[in-house]
Amino acid sequence: MRLVIAMMKHETNSFSPVVTDWQRFLDWGAHFGEKVKEAFAGTAMPIGAYLRLAREVGAETVTPIAAEAMPSGIVASEAYEIMSQAILDAIRKGCDGAMLDLHGAMVAQPTPDGEGTLLERIRAIAPDLPIAVTCDLHANLTLKMVRNATALIGYKTYPHIDMHVVGEQVGRILLRAMAGEIRPVMAWERRPLLAQTLRMGTDDEPMATLIRLAREEESRGLLAATVFGGFPLADMKDAGMSAICVADGDRDLARAASTRLMDAAWARREEFLYRHQPLEDAVARAKAIDERPVLLLDHADNVGSGGTEDVMTVLAEVIRQGLDDVAVAAVRDPEAVRQMQKAGVGATLTLALGGKTDMPAIGRKGEPLRVTGKVRTLSDGEWIVRGPMYTGIKVQMGPSAVLDTGKVQIVIVSHHHEPWDQGVFTSLGIDPATKHYLLLKSRIHYRAGFAALARATILCDGEGVTTSDNSRLDFREVRRPIYPLDRLNALPEGDLT
Repeated sequence: MRLVIAMMKHETNSFSPVVTDWQRFLDWGAHFGEKVKEAFAGTAMPIGAYLRLAREVGAETVTPIAAEAMPSGIVASEAYEIMSQAILDAIRKGCDGAMLDLHGAMVAQPTPDGEGTLLERIRAIAPDLPIAVTCDLHANLTLKMVRNATALIGYKTYPHIDMHVVGEQVGRILLRAMAGEIRPVMAWERRPLLAQTLRMGTDDEPMATLIRLAREEESRGLLAATVFGGFPLADMKDAGMSAICVADGDRDLARAASTRLMDAAWARREEFLYRHQPLEDAVARAKAIDERPVLLLDHADNVGSGGTEDVMTVLAEVIRQGLDDVAVAAVRDPEAVRQMQKAGVGATLTLALGGKTDMPAIGRKGEPLRVTGKVRTLSDGEWIVRGPMYTGIKVQMGPSAVLDTGKVQIVIVSHHHEPWDQGVFTSLGIDPATKHYLLLKSRIHYRAGFAALARATILCDGEGVTTSDNSRLDFREVRRPIYPLDRLNALPEGDLT
């Protein structure tokens, strides 16, 4: 048996000004050929699970590429073609099956449906090839993706700590199908619902109930059942919530299950909207909490959803209100890091920190924050994730530093990185458990590494292109009508397969 195993992942924020060229994938860590196995064997990633399954059955593995970049703007044509052509070339050389680790919300310059177009191209080469696909919980599922996969599944956790689990689940479905034991059939259904990512935490309602219902569908005999929250910041036609179910030969069974899941989501549509509060009130509430640590979430500048990671609004308010013993992760400002490297550890300097990136989509210019502090630490920014999300993966934040103002220690990085693991602090000499406040540019993924530490969590509604305020965003491509951009009671969509 010869299996092509590959990864091509990007969550695209159409409103983000951050350029997604090939260099961005290289900065995160793009691998080719045998280097893929070196980087991902033994990790808690879908591609790691695929490699384990292949070893189990004694299959020959071809690993043309594994590439991922932190969420950002629309993927450049060159980057998309480098990744997709590597996979297509491997398929052309012949194989018995393919196991793909994709995201499901990639918008690229050649196509708004990055994954669907890739799968369609694969089918043109190998019409009958068995193909397993793992997607992110935030996938915007499309007809091309469904029609051109044999079995497709998504994560059931946010933060995504079950990536290897679902990768193994769909991989085993594929291997059983190839052995003639089962005949996977899929049904996909959606509702006109553009849910907000901040309301998709799987430990919270309403998503917790939807995930429970999906597991119950699997317990009743489905091979797989997935509820996709979707990624609303990818402004493309198919953005939004959906469900896909995989059954053994019984499409009606899969269809009925996906209908039940989407009916449950639609009935609770109001709960998928976030209600805002004034930033100064949120910071004041945090200041009054004596327990530690308190987490402050700068979610509107969440780099894990395409934020610029250099909006200083929340940090400025924290400083203005005089919060003490604060650690910040992270601010992306390569120029500030270079200045700190030049000054050296122990030097005191004043920086115009952050605010280097304009955000035309929300009509905001970059506004640096003038801060004075001591260079506490310098680092190459490389460390290994030991927590439950992306376990075993090497993080490359690029040249990094810590600026200590006396009250605030600020982690400053050269490459975008969302703080989902404590290594963002510990690799630079900061023990997050000892701080009174942890200011994180994150939305939900922070929970993987920091939820167990938190004595309180405060949402801070700052500025940025990952805002949950739909009035700040000019949606142009998503299908209309759709809730909550439009007030809807009817259900114009149903089974799409």
